[in-house]
Amino acid sequence: MTSPGLTPVLAEPAGTDSGPGGAPARRGPLPVAVLRGLAGLAGLVAVLEVLPHTGLVSPDYLPPASETVRTLGTLLAEPAFWTALGDTLTGWGLGLAVAVVAGVVAGVVIGSVPVLRAVTASTIEFLRPIPSVALIPVAVLLYGTDLRSKLLLVVYASFWQVIVQVLAGMQDVDPVAEDTARSYLLGTWGRVRHVLWPTALPYVMTGVRLAATVALILTITAELVIGAPGLGHEIAVAQVSGAVPEVYALVLVTGLLGVAVNLAARAVERRALHWHQSVRTEVTA
Repeated sequence: MTSPGLTPVLAEPAGTDSGPGGAPARRGPLPVAVLRGLAGLAGLVAVLEVLPHTGLVSPDYLPPASETVRTLGTLLAEPAFWTALGDTLTGWGLGLAVAVVAGVVAGVVIGSVPVLRAVTASTIEFLRPIPSVALIPVAVLLYGTDLRSKLLLVVYASFWQVIVQVLAGMQDVDPVAEDTARSYLLGTWGRVRHVLWPTALPYVMTGVRLAATVALILTITAELVIGAPGLGHEIAVAQVSGAVPEVYALVLVTGLLGVAVNLAARAVERRALHWHQSVRTEVTA
C-alpha cells in the first residue's frame, strides 16, 4: 500500500518475465536481442549518413555520421576531452552518492515513524515537483560555476527519486511480518534490518537506477547552462565557435555515457536483488 501522491516505479529488470504461477520464465536468446539492437543502431547510423547528402538537411547543420565519428576519434586523442569527461563523471558520481545516502537515510527514518511520515508528507509533495533547473540562478548566486553549484542541482533532482521509492517500500511491508517481529521483541533496528529493509530494497534499487539517469542529465545541464567544467561546457563552447561536427561528437559521447550508466545501474540492481523473484533466472522443473 502506498500513500496518495506518491508514485513509486518498481520495475522489473530488463529481460525477466514471469511464467505460470509467478515462476520466472527463461530469458530469450541473448544473441538475437543483441543482433536486433545492433540492426536498429545500424539503421539509425545509415539514415544519419545518407540524410545530409539528400539535400533535405544541410550538412552545415547535420554532418554525415562518418564525419561525426572521425571528429570523435580526434577528440579522443585530446587531453582536454578526458579532463572534461572526468569533470562530468566527478560531478555525477559525487552528486549521486550524496543523493542516495541522504535519500535512503531520510526515507528509512521517516518511513519508520508514522507521525513523522504524516508531518512531512505535504512538505515532500510540495518540494518534489520543483524543477531542478529552476534552482540554477540560486546555484550560480551561491557558488558561481564551481563544482558545488553542479552538485546542488544534481543532489536536489536525484534525492527525490530515491526518497519517494524508499517511502513506498517502507509502506509495502507485510503487517503480519511486522507483528511477528514485535512479538519476538525485536527492537527498532532489528525490525528495520530484518523486516523493513528487505521489503524496501527492491524499491531502493529502482530509485537508485532512476536517480543515476537523472543525475547525469542534471550534470550535463549544469555544465551547459552554468558553464561548470565538463562535457556540457565543451558542447556549449563548440556550439558558439561553430564546430558543428564536434557538437554532435560530444552529444554522442553523452548518449553513450547514458547507456553505460543505465547498464551499470541494472547490473548493480541484479546483483543486489539476486534473491528477488524478479531477478532469479532458474526455472523449476
